[in-house]
Amino acid sequence: MHLQTAESTGPGATLLDSDSKQHTQHKSSALPFGQHVTLSSISGPTYVTAQTLVQQVAYSLSDRLFTYSPETFDLDVAAQAWQNAGEENGHGEVTGLQAMETRHGAGSIALGYMFSPDFDISKRHMPQSIIASAASLPHLRPALDQLSLLYEMANPTALQVAAVDYAAETKAGLVTDYCSALALAEELGMGLVCSRTPYEMQHMALLSILLASVQPSMHVYDGITVGRETTRVVDVLNVASVKRTYDAVLDSVKEDLPSKRLTPEGKLAKLMSAFNTELGTEYRCFEYHGHPSATSVIVVFGTVEASLSAQVAEALAQQGVEVGVVNVRVYRPFAEEEFLEILPTTAQQVTVLGQVKEQSSVLDASIKSSLYADVLAAVNFQSLSSAREPAVYDIKYARETVWTVVKMEALLRQLSGGKPGEAPEQHPPIQLASSETKQYTFWDVDDSQSGDAPFMLGQLLSDDSALNVTVRSSHDNLVQGGAVRSDLRCSPKSIEAAYSIKEADVVVVAEEKLLHDFSVLDSLKEEGMLLLKVPGWKDEDIEKKLTTATRKAIASQKFSLFVLDPSASAKASEDPSLESYLLLFAFLHLTQPDKYEGMLRKLQKSDDALDALAQDVDAALKKIEVPESWLTLDLEANDDIPPPEDLNMNSFSSYEKAEDEPPSYLRNWVAAAKGLAFREAYGTKNVLRPDVTSKTAVVHVKEHRRLTPETYDRNIFHIEFDLGDSGLKYEIGEALGIHAENDKAEVDEFIKWYGLNPNDIVEVPSRDDPSVLENRTVYQALMQNVDIFGRPPKRFYEALAEFASDDKEKTDLLMLGTGGNQEAVVEFKRRAEVDTVTFADILLEYPSAHPSFHDIVRLVNPMKRREYSVASSQKVTPNSISLLIVTVNWVDPKGRDRFGQATRYLNFLPIGAPVTVSVKPSVMKLPPKTTQPIIMAGLGTGLAPFRAFVQERAWQREQGMPIGDVFLYMGSRHQREEYLYGEEWEAYQDAGIITLLGRAFSRDQPQKIYIQDRMRQTLTDIRRAYLREEGAFYLCGPTWPVPDVTAVLEEAIETEARAEGKKAEGGKVIEKLKDQLRYVLEVY
Repeated sequence: MHLQTAESTGPGATLLDSDSKQHTQHKSSALPFGQHVTLSSISGPTYVTAQTLVQQVAYSLSDRLFTYSPETFDLDVAAQAWQNAGEENGHGEVTGLQAMETRHGAGSIALGYMFSPDFDISKRHMPQSIIASAASLPHLRPALDQLSLLYEMANPTALQVAAVDYAAETKAGLVTDYCSALALAEELGMGLVCSRTPYEMQHMALLSILLASVQPSMHVYDGITVGRETTRVVDVLNVASVKRTYDAVLDSVKEDLPSKRLTPEGKLAKLMSAFNTELGTEYRCFEYHGHPSATSVIVVFGTVEASLSAQVAEALAQQGVEVGVVNVRVYRPFAEEEFLEILPTTAQQVTVLGQVKEQSSVLDASIKSSLYADVLAAVNFQSLSSAREPAVYDIKYARETVWTVVKMEALLRQLSGGKPGEAPEQHPPIQLASSETKQYTFWDVDDSQSGDAPFMLGQLLSDDSALNVTVRSSHDNLVQGGAVRSDLRCSPKSIEAAYSIKEADVVVVAEEKLLHDFSVLDSLKEEGMLLLKVPGWKDEDIEKKLTTATRKAIASQKFSLFVLDPSASAKASEDPSLESYLLLFAFLHLTQPDKYEGMLRKLQKSDDALDALAQDVDAALKKIEVPESWLTLDLEANDDIPPPEDLNMNSFSSYEKAEDEPPSYLRNWVAAAKGLAFREAYGTKNVLRPDVTSKTAVVHVKEHRRLTPETYDRNIFHIEFDLGDSGLKYEIGEALGIHAENDKAEVDEFIKWYGLNPNDIVEVPSRDDPSVLENRTVYQALMQNVDIFGRPPKRFYEALAEFASDDKEKTDLLMLGTGGNQEAVVEFKRRAEVDTVTFADILLEYPSAHPSFHDIVRLVNPMKRREYSVASSQKVTPNSISLLIVTVNWVDPKGRDRFGQATRYLNFLPIGAPVTVSVKPSVMKLPPKTTQPIIMAGLGTGLAPFRAFVQERAWQREQGMPIGDVFLYMGSRHQREEYLYGEEWEAYQDAGIITLLGRAFSRDQPQKIYIQDRMRQTLTDIRRAYLREEGAFYLCGPTWPVPDVTAVLEEAIETEARAEGKKAEGGKVIEKLKDQLRYVLEVY
């Protein structure tokens, strides 16, 4: 069934297809609305992606295209379709296209083609194009180096570069990479052009090919978000117009380009002038935005950076903030005179926002960004001929940085001389989106039946020629098997929004589990609408489906709540692939009630399926009344509060999921011998711990020191490891993962009782990736792989019932596993929380259920590494790493001693014992400036990262760096027994490192005193250090004090605002401070 709308405003609005189930999985986000477009249809007002326009220009003008696109990047997907369809370029020929792999020597084919003896010399004037990602540039460099040397004899050659790379070591995954192109242009003398918006992407691609007539050139653009966003571009040139413009510009400068008297900058000026004349545009090499008399100017390069900074600067200028932005559109040749001309004469400082490859380079003062040297040289050159000499600074950021409105506003305010510690709420809010813009966000999983809905909605809205629509999707394949966020905006005005939606009118969540993984509600504006798709919805299940935090947020922000139940639709139940349409209809019913019927009629139907589906909307859609009691809900310590962040975009598409669970079989020594003898055939690898996929190292116990008295009921100890030659590196605030082992005696006992041969080989899934199988002995698997002494979930009882030969045991196991009656529910809870039974206990209790060992491997959870905050700074102790541990132990009702697996393992390690470890990044990082105060609140072992912080601050002062105030609030029960690292804290206080030490020992006096009480006693100090001096606050420990501690900070914010005659809402300011990494929690 093909459903086509009655009118169209471009290729994006031509087709709505419900034939294939889940066809979004096969769509490419590089194409408009995920659909292929013909080359001839790209013209005039049309819906396209910038990446499609880049391919159109390269295809239209080139003799041959050489493309280097990773499979899911789809940088050449449109061009390949045009070639396969035999579509002609501007020369009246089908462009040759060679899709290449990115590897060493990648550019040799392109170079060899141009200088081949068989090359048609009559085509020497025709451009050759390369389409690639920034990740390909290092591999293309040798060929580009040769091309630069031989360029007088070569074809004009231009590279269209998507500034995207995959960096597995980063949290983001996909990173925006401009520094590779900047470095290459500088070192090889290549031209470099950058686009700011999708609206100029076609023109800049064309300009780069024109510039290739002077020198080999690159056009670089954002390849993650802006370049893949479907948007409406009004003045798109068709193939003939692209060719005509190219010819006309070259014809007008044909006398200038061969001239030896003109510098590359002079030739660029001639080209740019002719280019603007032909197109009727006013492009310049540099573009200024902001206050006309700015005292502080920031220079930026990059699509998102330029777009976002320009919009924020213009908004701040309307508030009188004297800050401006210079966007570098053409980096090479660098036209110094034009740069100085556009720089305001009032500028007292010029700051370069320069990208560097890694976070370590940000902190390395010896490394400067590429852009900084050019700006510094230009400003210094100006100072020779005038009295103007503004100071030039370099602010670096790593490729993984994701720029947001909040970050950019904070940076520009700071550069304009904002007061240190000034709360964001003290400034009038800036509004980048037009008040007429409607914003919608969809959250889903990539194998959902409703995944098409955002694109379908975008297509439907694009039918209205009075509207401009943009659609953008992002994938995070590491959450829920693949999470997808789609942002959709529509407005009567053109839309420039290089950032995720933060004030959505409607948020649609098509998989309610995502509410646990992301702070979905943070992107919904107050009094906005939340639509949940929940199959089989029951009103009585609302507290199970929605956490306390979610319900409270819904009530406090006055959200309207609706639930769509697909199972209540007969048609969607019959054909689940129609769920996208059901969700679309429900959305339109809620948001476009006056246009709903008309939009339904727009869909041309070939059968009655959609008619029947539309009739089901009323039955499937339900408004949920939000009770006032939700406003007063108390957050519990174990509430799973979603993290306050967007998804991490680590893919452009969903990945293929293996449906079959990997098998595990018992084998003998022969299987292992074959693997060792024939390594290549069996893919054998020697791995330190094959059961873990993270990068591991072996360290050795150096010190084990108990910090609490032997007679005290809590065993808290300090353990230090010698790094030796492991090469382990760690940063402040990171966590150390301990890959613990089960107790040897208990494993031996289980093997003997269960009748296993410890030397048999078993094929088991690795700890972290069940799709990876490893050969291990039974003994190794039980020691390091299978959590046989862990706590079993309900599903284990249910699965074990299949193996029970005794009817009573089978019934008991099924009742416990399924919660068959109230008695079974209570019994399971008692077993889990009181008796704390293990997998081994259950196997012992039900002897007739005796699964084979390969079934045990399948049924029992794999062991996980346990992570502990590092309690040392490697700058102070370069060859060791420390942890602060409290042992977990208890006695069950049967009198058996029970232990936490990892803490027991660590507690009994002798000095010199080897331990397998790995490092995990953390949000607990020191602020970027050493002079920024740090305020730390730690309970119990939550003091661990703060010991590292204080050590680092002491080291910084020892190196001659100025340091800010250090406040430490610590909490425990008794000073005599739990004054952890007490002597160290006092020594640091005496040395002037710790400037405020707030100790709260809750049970040493009749009235209980907690860290929030000590903080409130020093509220004046907190106001100064945290707000006026831009301090950072950290809390580490259990979750229960979070509301009380946060309340103290909110009180400080509101008190400070009142003192300045202003008004601020503490809660909202805290949310802004979270984004600035000045309010950091690590709680458990």
